[in-house]
Amino acid sequence: MRRFFVEQLPSQGETLVITGSEARHITKVLRMGQGDRVILMDPKGTRFQAIIASVGTKGVSVTLEKALPPPPPSPVEITLCQALIKSQGMDYVIQKTSELGVDAIWPFSSDRTVVGTGKDHGANKLRRWREIARNAAKQADRLRPAEVGPLSSFGDLMARWRDEKGLKVILWEGEESRDLKALLRSHSSPERVVGVIGPEGGFSPQEIQTALAAGFLSASLGSRVLRSETAAVTFMAIIQYEWGDLSVKAQGARHKAKTEKTLITKTRKDENTKN
Repeated sequence: MRRFFVEQLPSQGETLVITGSEARHITKVLRMGQGDRVILMDPKGTRFQAIIASVGTKGVSVTLEKALPPPPPSPVEITLCQALIKSQGMDYVIQKTSELGVDAIWPFSSDRTVVGTGKDHGANKLRRWREIARNAAKQADRLRPAEVGPLSSFGDLMARWRDEKGLKVILWEGEESRDLKALLRSHSSPERVVGVIGPEGGFSPQEIQTALAAGFLSASLGSRVLRSETAAVTFMAIIQYEWGDLSVKAQGARHKAKTEKTLITKTRKDENTKN
């Protein structure tokens, strides 16, 4: 069944009217109508199977039939800090890393950023990026869309992550003694990974020093010189391959852990009820 996002889901058996771009996609693109079933998702990860009751000028009316179990979360929380790059490249980063399971994307401007960062320009871009993340979440059947944070400066970004725990990595083409593969193999699986990707012109030496002082570890991607957007997608894919959910085994382990947690919670509730 096709998946669609709504801001808030009512209770089972109730009716909801889908409007806006999602309604247009249902009626104009997919040509769906009365009696067709869909999956509705909200930003919290709640899911319902619904049936289309009617299609009208005000939107698509659907009735919620039953709640659906959400997909399991990734075993590692991944945050991508991406320097502003040209429009098409930035859209690509948001879309592909969202499909790969990034939890949050923080765009930032740096010394060598060449893209304009005007207030109105930034607000329009942010709305577009969040829409892209939402559509990618539907495509990849994610629990919820990736968070896309507001634009910040490199200095503010480093200050924000200075005291946060987890593996913090900054990709730097000037790093000659440590590549990403060696860095990951030297660490056990963390609960959180934060990756920082620079703009087309790379980072300045001062920015690298600031990142190191904030607890980031610099690593290279070897001898290849990648575009910024390619580096971001490569970083995400490698992290998910090493520690994330790009395997059936990881999926099964998460399902088992979730089942065990549910059983423990139910047992405790039963014991409390008896007492």
